[in-house]
Amino acid sequence: MSKLLYIEASPRKKRSHSIAVAQSFLRAYSIAHPDDEIETWDLWDMELPDLSEEVINSRYTIASGQSNDDESAKIWHQVTDVFRRFASADKYLFSIPMWNFGIPYKLKHFIDTITQPNLAFHFSPSTNCQGLITEKPATVIYTRSGQYLPASDTGTLDFQKPYMDTWLKFIGFTDLRSVVFECTNGDPGKVAQAKITVLNQAALLAKEF
Repeated sequence: MSKLLYIEASPRKKRSHSIAVAQSFLRAYSIAHPDDEIETWDLWDMELPDLSEEVINSRYTIASGQSNDDESAKIWHQVTDVFRRFASADKYLFSIPMWNFGIPYKLKHFIDTITQPNLAFHFSPSTNCQGLITEKPATVIYTRSGQYLPASDTGTLDFQKPYMDTWLKFIGFTDLRSVVFECTNGDPGKVAQAKITVLNQAALLAKEF
């Protein structure tokens, strides 16, 4: 039995295209993998540690071996607990709307929380940075109101998918799959038709995930 961790980044719920596509994926996944566990993290209903000076100082204190006092360990545990729960999954699904050419700030907060040295990656002068979350697949669902073809002028404004691809590879992922639903603010009839295609695409991807 495997555990699929679904991370939801939109606050719009029933009005969200990214969540709708994710739900299509999850329904098909449940049918294809009935024994697997699915855990959902709604980033809008999740408390993440404030990455304050106190938290960062605790990280450096513990990493440098200057002190093992209980207070520093307790503060830093807020971060390591989120990371360890994230890393305990076997597979990952993200649903992400584009906000101002990038990702929602709740997702950025989550990324900043878990992307810590000796947790998500390791650095040494000889090998540079090496991701530590390896041999696990991730599927990312992207939705955006416009079209951002890589070779187009608007493609240079896409700080959503390239950012996520870069981050996931940085922390060790090599098996990355994606579903992209663009032009969601277009003609309603065309959007509805395109959405059916994307929902089916997500469902097919889930069966072999």
